[in-house]
Amino acid sequence: MISNNQTRVVVTGMGAITCLGNSVDEFWTGIKTGKSGIREISLVSPDGFPCSISGEIQDFDASDYMDRKEARRMARFSQFAVVAAGQAIEDSGLELHNEDHDRIGVLIGSGSGGLPETDQQAEIRVKRGVSRMSPYYIPMMLVNMASANISHAFNFTGYTNTCVTACAASTQAIGEAAEVIRRGTADVIVTGGTEAGICEIGMGGFSTMRALTTWDGDPTLASRPFDKGRDGFAPAEGSGILILESLEHAQVRGAKIYAEIGGWGVSSDAYHLVQPHPEGSGAAKAMSRALENAGVGVDDIDYINAHGTSTPINDASETKAIKTVFGERAYNIPISSTKSMVGHSLGASGALEAIACVNSINDSILHPTINQEESDPDCDLDYIPNVARETEVNIVLSNSFGFGGQNACLVIKKFT
Repeated sequence: MISNNQTRVVVTGMGAITCLGNSVDEFWTGIKTGKSGIREISLVSPDGFPCSISGEIQDFDASDYMDRKEARRMARFSQFAVVAAGQAIEDSGLELHNEDHDRIGVLIGSGSGGLPETDQQAEIRVKRGVSRMSPYYIPMMLVNMASANISHAFNFTGYTNTCVTACAASTQAIGEAAEVIRRGTADVIVTGGTEAGICEIGMGGFSTMRALTTWDGDPTLASRPFDKGRDGFAPAEGSGILILESLEHAQVRGAKIYAEIGGWGVSSDAYHLVQPHPEGSGAAKAMSRALENAGVGVDDIDYINAHGTSTPINDASETKAIKTVFGERAYNIPISSTKSMVGHSLGASGALEAIACVNSINDSILHPTINQEESDPDCDLDYIPNVARETEVNIVLSNSFGFGGQNACLVIKKFT
């Protein structure tokens, strides 16, 4: 897809809630120093599950950030999103009382919405009856409620939408948000992703699918993308939110500009319900379309933030896809997986990785892929093993590939 609209879209604010800390600074400091946020699971009992670890949010109480009554009416995934959105808005310097709220939109990605709340209310229904279920259950569990709750919290009355494309959701949301601004529907979009799916039904579903790691040692060593010993992803939760603006709007108000959204691409594998195409054909198409949309070539990419889930099939498939797009140059492009340190937060992961990419551009640092111990002949590229790398970073590619073969990629540029 090629856009003829020359409106430039920039990033002016960021917020994050992650297992490494409840701010962008804590998240970025953690991943650039190779720190893992994976711990023993506590949100559910590990009994009966082959996976006993997770990337859970620590020290989070929604009532510290919002009215206690409002917090009780929100699912955990919405709470994360509203708090991270507040951080991003504050970071952007937007003076909301001076803004036309009809020109501010919200577009959030999420894979499962209020899954723990479904788990809880199903148990209540069975044990205590339908009449004891929460009247707020439906508006808590609906996936669109993260966008709705952000809109309500800040009185944003413009464009609103939700991307529900599994693990590609927040990457696609950011791309879609940029497109909304380019076509003139909004001046500002609050975008990104959120997820809070660590519960018995979620853990059970992924366990029977054999998608989760069964690592039984030090939890910080469990997520090992591209390593020969990888055996599944570490489940995680969190939220990443970015403020996107038209360049004109940002400049008029004198905003600091972190980076520019260069382009994006999406595709479908049209292959399997949960497995990626073994040759990475759909992933390659999404990458190629993102480069084309951004007007850049394979020689322009300085870094790739990989989807890199730590599952045997995904990492090998993504490696093949990168080789398909970049040819021999694939061996000279540094690549790393944020999920090696924060696990896989499903629909939120792409937004957190976009924040990592923006910080890489501004700090000239590429975070490592930790737990690289044994090379895999099927994953033979430069995955920045274990230690961060200092280098100039101008243009990056960020990959996200979801169940159903839903693929989304972003090109992010240094602002000049």
